[in-house]
Amino acid sequence: MSVLFLRSPFICRHCLQASRRRPTLPITNYSTQAGASKAEEQQSKGATEKDKESSDAPAPEKELGPMAQRLEEATEEALFTGGRAGRRAVEDAGFSEELKERLLSKIADAEFKSEHAGAFAEAGLSSSVGEGTRHIASAQAWTGEEHAADTVLRMLDDARKPLAPGLRGKFQPPPVDMRLRGQTKRSAGEKVAKARDKVNTYVGMGAQQPKNGMSEDEKEAWRRELRERFEPGARALPNTITGLAALANERIENAIARGQFKNIPRGKGIERDSRADNPFIDTTEYIMNKMIQRQDIVPPWIEKQQELAKEAAVFRGRLRNDWRRLAARMIASRGGSLEEQIRRAEEYAAAEEIHNPIRRKNALGEVEELKAASPVVGRPFRDSAWEQAEASYLKLSIDRLNALTRSYNLMAPDLAKKPYFSLDRELKTCFAEVAPTVAREIQDRATGMKARSLGGGGQAGKQTSLLETLAGSDKVKVHVEAREKAYGLKEWWRDVWKKT
Repeated sequence: MSVLFLRSPFICRHCLQASRRRPTLPITNYSTQAGASKAEEQQSKGATEKDKESSDAPAPEKELGPMAQRLEEATEEALFTGGRAGRRAVEDAGFSEELKERLLSKIADAEFKSEHAGAFAEAGLSSSVGEGTRHIASAQAWTGEEHAADTVLRMLDDARKPLAPGLRGKFQPPPVDMRLRGQTKRSAGEKVAKARDKVNTYVGMGAQQPKNGMSEDEKEAWRRELRERFEPGARALPNTITGLAALANERIENAIARGQFKNIPRGKGIERDSRADNPFIDTTEYIMNKMIQRQDIVPPWIEKQQELAKEAAVFRGRLRNDWRRLAARMIASRGGSLEEQIRRAEEYAAAEEIHNPIRRKNALGEVEELKAASPVVGRPFRDSAWEQAEASYLKLSIDRLNALTRSYNLMAPDLAKKPYFSLDRELKTCFAEVAPTVAREIQDRATGMKARSLGGGGQAGKQTSLLETLAGSDKVKVHVEAREKAYGLKEWWRDVWKKT
């Protein structure tokens, strides 16, 4: 006999408690008969309002298909980009009035947003965005032309050259005195004077009560005195700067009104320094520089530069004069007529241009060599004996110039430093610059010797007396003093008798 075992499903405790929970009953309201009628009326009114809203609510729009959406986008693009022709095409296409209004409203919104794109961009930024980002977002886009406001701002910025960042001064706030100060004590005399002044001001303000013991003339005189006292500038006493300024301005304006400034001759305009009102230059530094310039004070390296330039000019001038005189004597000593000597000197000058051209700097600062157009056969004029005799002097002069240059370079800034002197370079420059002037030197020496041989610097036929030879034949201008400053025999005689 088989035994059957029945298995029941396992149920946990939580599920059993949940299944045994009592169902919740709906909330019932207990009221009287009158209250029940009012509740029914409110329920019926709410139901009618809901039905009305459901009837008035528009039906949900039907979602457009992909083809309709593409046609709508194409129409909007034609309206946005086509302008008047696009609008005419939309009107001719036979769209409904509702669709036309919707498209035209989109066009108006797009135009408004494009005109005020900066405002929309700034409004869309979050509150944490910085001021610079807001300025960039609200700025107008570049249209190819600069606005007048931007042009004026750029001109104002370019009017003054800004200083380097290292030279700009930092803002230093003015010191504020935070100490407590008591009221100044006034003396008894000041208190009495102020009280008397205030009393006189308010005397007679009560128009209803007549003044006792004052006639009409006295009242009018008193009113006139008060009017004069409180006129603008009447109380501008000369013991304050403000009072003096007010009094002076009033008198100047009265004189202008009377026409006293119409016939004043105009003088020379005042020369103003453009750097005086430059906001990028420190006022203290500007005043110090002006004081230094006014007193002819220069930095030490400027004084050393002037000394170096003076020494170099003296050395080069003496070197060129010695070489010009020697070359003229040597060329003239070879004999021949004056024309032959001049032609020989010109040939040497042409040869000098070929072998040792003059080097000059152009406007761009580049060194250029000035060479002759056609080569000339010959060697330039040189004298080795003179060079050997002058070698010691020239070497000492170059050493002195180099010593001055070295001391100058130690003080001067990097951009103002100068190169050292070289004897070979100085001699080549001297030969190149003196060669074209030797012919003129020979001619001057020849004509000067002939004039001196005839007597008196080229004036051969002039006869001079012994007195003119001793006193000189130049015309002398005698400056006569004023009559009150003259001192003659009469004044001398008077002084002699005064002493005795």
